[in-house]
Amino acid sequence: MAKKLIKEFKIMAPGGKATPAPPLGPVLGANGINPGQFIQQFNATTSKLNRKVVGCILRVFHDPTFELQIKSSPAAVVIR
Repeated sequence: MAKKLIKEFKIMAPGGKATPAPPLGPVLGANGINPGQFIQQFNATTSKLNRKVVGCILRVFHDPTFELQIKSSPAAVVIR
């Protein structure tokens, strides 16, 4: 049985160095995601990017789980 998708949204955070401090933590909490779990998973996935800002698509499901998909850095970050 497929999981029921409740919400999908995008965020941007520094690769490997994200923290649950504002602005990231409150956005995650308001959308039903445990900030601690997200930060651990995000930092482990993006540890090689070392503070390079990356985009992330988050999908929140009916049960207390989420799925994250890492996207490439925005063009402005790559140009710098």
